[in-house]
Amino acid sequence: MGRKNKVPLADRVARAAEQVLAADHVVTAVDILMGIGWLDFTTMERWRRGQVACLEEALHVDPMRGAEALAALRVWAAAKGLIASPTDYLARSPQRQSLRFSASGDAAIEAAYRTHWLSPELSEKTRERVAEKASRPPELVAVIPLNREWKCHRCGGAGDFLMMEDPGPACLRCVGLGDLEYLPAGDALVTRRAKAGSARHAVVVRFSRTRGRYERQGLLVEPQALAEAERSAGRRTETAAGRDHASAPVGRTRTA
Repeated sequence: MGRKNKVPLADRVARAAEQVLAADHVVTAVDILMGIGWLDFTTMERWRRGQVACLEEALHVDPMRGAEALAALRVWAAAKGLIASPTDYLARSPQRQSLRFSASGDAAIEAAYRTHWLSPELSEKTRERVAEKASRPPELVAVIPLNREWKCHRCGGAGDFLMMEDPGPACLRCVGLGDLEYLPAGDALVTRRAKAGSARHAVVVRFSRTRGRYERQGLLVEPQALAEAERSAGRRTETAAGRDHASAPVGRTRTA
């Protein structure tokens, strides 16, 4: 496409924003950068896990172009009468550190990236719920490895579960989650109560070769939360050894 035929950035931003707004009733800077092809999903996920110093480093364009896209988004949102909602971004890591968008850390730039734009068609209560959900720390994800010979990049050990870090896989003990117990999917009531009562938890997934995607297998939760969930749900509380046998994946032991 010749330079004269290039679609103006403002039009590209507006087109991407319209699609996101129609689907989700809220538009974010990350949505737009992905929608116009300046940010890919894989790199964005690495940033969300705290493995990239700032989002600007992940962009396929100069940060100044990213700033132009944010300005175009702000103009479009104002014209649509959307409601600005400042949002916290925390890493999907046990440390839960705040994520950075810009290399400079400039407050105005950070605020522009963190602003979500909500549809005025949403009720006030719904807007509050959407804003609260957006600022909630993302769930941690632990993986049941297909390769039983994997090694933790920190300690050289292994285990039944791993968490991905930029240098490689890490065992739960090294990331500070070695005391959690595995609760397989199947009992919705116990799962819901154990998750609600556990200050720390992680979703457990396993890659399905047949479906070509990661599929949810259960949760890692704090032992006391699991015991209380079983008790309050009227389930028979298992002994530690019994739970090891009943809830661990086949051929695997507890994480602690």
